Amino acid sequence: MSKDLLAKEALSIVGKLLTLQDRNPHSPNYGCFDRNYWHYKIIDFPSGMAQEFVWPLALAFSLDLPANPYYRQPAVKEWAEAGISFAARTAHRDGSCDDYYPYERALGATAFSLLACAESYPLLGMQDSPILEFFERRADWLAHHDETGRLANHQALVILSLELVSSLLGTRRWQAAIEERLQKLLSWQSAEGWFSEYGGFDPGYHTLTISALARVYELKPSMKVRQALSKAVKLAAEFVHPDGSYGGEYGSRNTYSYFPHGFELVGAWMPEALQINDRCLAGLAEGRGASAADDHIIGHHAWNYLLAWRDFVSERPAFSPRPEGRVWLSEARVLIDRRKGSELYVALNKGGVFKLFRDNQLVASDTQISLQVRHGGKTRNAVAHLVDSYQITTDELEISVEGSFGWAKHRMMDSRSMVLLRLAVHSVGRLLPNLIRRVLQAMLIVGKRRAPFSFRRTFRWEGSEWSVADEIFVDSWANVVSAGVGPSQTSIYVAMSRTFQSGQMRPWLDLTDTIRKLAPGEHLRVNRYFRAPP
Repeated sequence: MSKDLLAKEALSIVGKLLTLQDRNPHSPNYGCFDRNYWHYKIIDFPSGMAQEFVWPLALAFSLDLPANPYYRQPAVKEWAEAGISFAARTAHRDGSCDDYYPYERALGATAFSLLACAESYPLLGMQDSPILEFFERRADWLAHHDETGRLANHQALVILSLELVSSLLGTRRWQAAIEERLQKLLSWQSAEGWFSEYGGFDPGYHTLTISALARVYELKPSMKVRQALSKAVKLAAEFVHPDGSYGGEYGSRNTYSYFPHGFELVGAWMPEALQINDRCLAGLAEGRGASAADDHIIGHHAWNYLLAWRDFVSERPAFSPRPEGRVWLSEARVLIDRRKGSELYVALNKGGVFKLFRDNQLVASDTQISLQVRHGGKTRNAVAHLVDSYQITTDELEISVEGSFGWAKHRMMDSRSMVLLRLAVHSVGRLLPNLIRRVLQAMLIVGKRRAPFSFRRTFRWEGSEWSVADEIFVDSWANVVSAGVGPSQTSIYVAMSRTFQSGQMRPWLDLTDTIRKLAPGEHLRVNRYFRAPP
């Protein structure tokens, strides 16, 4: 598979990034990539995360990619440098930056943007003492601050950022912080190989953590990092779908993200890592990759694809067939079953959300049954896919999961909520940004409020095919407005989720007419059989 596909995909994004940037040298916002701030004027602060977009520009400027109109263009260099200067100019005095609201001091955005600026600085040939002083302040803040929640990819990005700035400045002042963060990150790796993302395993964020950690290993090789990468890469190999797609709603954070650069770096000493990229590149060529054309995350994949092109390993092993059998991640509670041309990926910690492939084609993408319910004068959404400790039983021919529905998190920011948030962040939030973050996480991401419905989902292997039997138990259907099963439904906020992927074009299974025929107290039973691809 040609590596040039990586370059083509990344270069197609650069023009969009330049559209997002204020490129007027006489503008007070020169260099800002947050178009909602400088152009539309619909928010009251610029997101510091957006300045990460300097990195794709710096790479497009410095790499002699095929059909690259940005290569060695002085204007591109100036715009990238302006982006770095804007990041420095709009940072808080302590070097941190905001992402979603003022005074947030977001660890992820601060690390992402510092990484991008520090990597871009030498690519652009910059010699700028004030910018280096900015890097020092931002690194100091990262070294001494943490965040609520376990987000392994953020910790990996902090470690990499500190290592890069240490090298740029020729200092070892953050070595203790680097080692402390590294120990924390490695302690968050399960024996199964995955790194914790809000307490669960997400294949998409897993590749970002691998990418950052592989670069750390390149800068400073150590056996403990190599061992962690080996386990992580072996696990990632299990989650490349037979059609070349990757990730999905069965992950803890519902992402389809795929970051290839780490696999090229690891592939230099662990050749099987290269097969992961080759399988996903084949899927990308067939349109199986997910779209990341979102103004806030569009830059992430651009720089990672360009780095994968730059560090592409020329000698690559031939594909080796996957053996049949079952992979059971008991800690993550995710199961993969491969037999007789079928591959089933199921999240038993999410009520049995699954993807099923047969003869290398997607047969089903299912995010469990969803109900619209009249409740407390409003129409609410009860779903069976929120992370929980469900009752699980498995044997060779049957997999069963049962538990309760939960109320989906669809909370929006109305005018009153927005005013209250701004009052909070401009008062309490200035001193206690993590408190605000913890409250928002509880509202939008973590936790489950139970709904008065329960379910049982049973997968059965019958001869040469899978069947799925769903049962829903309720006291009364009177308040249930509609019911159905979607291919890509999610119910928590995750920045990099809800992107488009071709498998999401599977039809919605509408069960509304079925439930209307049920008597009070009668259970809903739905049996489905998945044979050859449609």
